[in-house]
Formats: sequence, structure tokens, C-alpha cells
Amino acid sequence: MLGKAVGDRTLLIRADANVAMGTGHVMRCLALAQSWQDAGGRAVFAMADATLAVRARLQAEGFDIVPVRGSADANGQASQLASLAHELGAEWVVVDGYQFGSACQGELKSAGLKVLFVDDYGNAGHYSADIVLNQNVSANEQMYANREPHTRLLLGPRYCMLRREFRAGRCKKREIPAIGHKVLVTMGGSDPANFTARVMQAVAAVELEGLQARIVVGGSNPHVDSLQRYANQFAERVVVWASVSNMAELMAWADIAVSSAGTTAWELAFMGVPSVLLAVVEHQSAVAQAVETASAGVNLGWFPETHERRITEAVGELLADGPLRKEMAANGRGLVDGYGVDRVVSVLAESPAAVKPDDLTPRLARRTDAIQGPRRKGR
Repeated sequence: MLGKAVGDRTLLIRADANVAMGTGHVMRCLALAQSWQDAGGRAVFAMADATLAVRARLQAEGFDIVPVRGSADANGQASQLASLAHELGAEWVVVDGYQFGSACQGELKSAGLKVLFVDDYGNAGHYSADIVLNQNVSANEQMYANREPHTRLLLGPRYCMLRREFRAGRCKKREIPAIGHKVLVTMGGSDPANFTARVMQAVAAVELEGLQARIVVGGSNPHVDSLQRYANQFAERVVVWASVSNMAELMAWADIAVSSAGTTAWELAFMGVPSVLLAVVEHQSAVAQAVETASAGVNLGWFPETHERRITEAVGELLADGPLRKEMAANGRGLVDGYGVDRVVSVLAESPAAVKPDDLTPRLARRTDAIQGPRRKGR
């Protein structure tokens, strides 16, 4: 049914990823693109900035990438995006990034487009998108009180968008040993401040015979070589894994995880992995607190103010407490059921098609010639 509804319709996704930010935004949009693709549609990414690792991942998945002129700060990009959407015959434009706000939404709507705005903060000012999606537990209607009557809200982990690799393990049962020994560490796709090194040191300091720590370093991380050298000091106790594409397998391996409280927090919850969470950007504080409130993990707060000793203690305590880990695993799966991205695609599929370029005023129609650079054929 969903495949019929989507057909060969085109989804245009605007998101960026560089060393400083953005990998999580692109990865959750990748989940949406995969689900749209699985339903028979086509997804195209429009990007002003993308690391080699992110670009390679998207292309390996079969998605086209169209460059957007200018920097990733969003200035003047809405008109480019509107022109590209009409050129591709896109049914929807998906926008995900903190640099995009009310002006971007307004210009895309003025161009006759259907807009899905993916958000975390609720601070865009005014919302005119057709759909606003905030997958965080802390999301609520009051955050979007200043919105148009037509704007529909998709709020909470019920709409958490997980990639195929996670959804494939939806029904797998997790073994919970009395004493855990396996720790997964992941601090985001880039980690420019190199928080990973501090976490590695803290985990290696846990006094537990047979401890195994796998440190996952994103493909956009500039510290891979130095982290590898640092890990060598701990022999087989600590191993660095770089640019992995099997995060679901690594999470299934782990007894617990130490992670930044971004998109990965919801992936860990779904996989039933008890987590020790650290906020490395502002909005992650609410995510970490929500996971702790749901008894699915431990919130250690704002990372720059957290001493390595506290991380060591939290990891040691959680590994030693089998009943608590069992409770957290069940609670995590209660938070995220893995069907979120399918629900989002269903909402997009059931909505009427966007206004076609032929229906636009001459002023708006002329925008379709504004984009420069590589040209793509429509469907």
C-alpha cells in the first residue's frame, strides 16, 4: 500500500555535514531517504557542505547529491532549493539543519512546495512548513505555538527515524549478562573537540578484568590517527573502529554504551543498549535527561563540566548491575519501536502532491532557471 502511494515520486532533502557539525542531521535524513526509496520513490540530497565520508555513504546507497551554491549558513539558499525542487519534480522538500529558520520555510511555501521541517530546538520563530518533525522526548506543541493553521506536528520518539541497519534487528532478543564487559563508545560523526579521547581514557580506567571497549570514530573525525595511537597504550582492552557502516551490529555486541546524546541516543534505546549519555551541544541536554527519566540510561550532563572520574564510575556501576541493565534495555525499546520513519513516510505519501511549476505565477516560474551547476532530469 505504501509503495503504491509513493510510486516514483521524488523527495528533495536539504542537509549538510562537515567536521564541525551536521552528521546526525544527514544520517536521520538518510533513514527517511531509505524508507522513501523502499516504498518505490526517489530521494535526492541537496548539499552545500559534505565530508568525503558522508558523500561516499550517500552515493553507496544510490542517492544523487546536487551541490548548493554558497556556504552552509543557509543565506540565499531557499530560492536555489525551490528551483531545484521544481526542476526535479519533487513532491516534497525536507529541510534539516539549525541554520534554517522561518524565512527558509516561508520562501519554499511561497514557491508552491510541500515542506517537511526537521527540528530539535523549536526556536525558528514562526513555522509555516506543512509538517514539523521533532523526534525528541522533550518535543511538545507549545514549542510550535507560533505556527500556521495548516502546519502539522509529528512529535516524539514515535517518529524517530532509524536507518535500515537498525530496523532489520527490530525483533532480536538481547542477552543481559550478570556482569557486563563490552563497552561501545561513540561521540558523534565528527567530534572536533576530541571528546572521544577523554572518554577512552575514562573507560580504560574501569577496574574490571576482561573489559573490552570498542571506540567508534566517525568518518568525519579529524583525530582518527591520534586516537588509534592512544588506543594502542591500552593493548587489546581498547580498539578503535573508524568509518563503520555496521553500527547496529556493534550496538548488538555491546553490554552498555557511552555516547553523545544526539541521534545515537535513540538508536541505542531501540537496540536495548543501556547508555551513559553526555551532552556535547545544547539541545542534547534535554535528550539525555529524557532518556534518564525513562530509566533507559544515565545522564552525566554537559560534557565540558564532567570529570573523567565520573564517567569511569558510571561505566563501572552499570556494568556491575545486571538487573538495572535489563530494566534499561526494556525501557529503551519502549521509547523507540523502530516504526517511526515508516510513519513519517506514510504521512508524506498521504498528502496531496505539491503545486507544479506550470501552476505558478510567472515570477515564481522564472526561478526554475536560477540554479546553476549540475542539472538533473526529472522523473
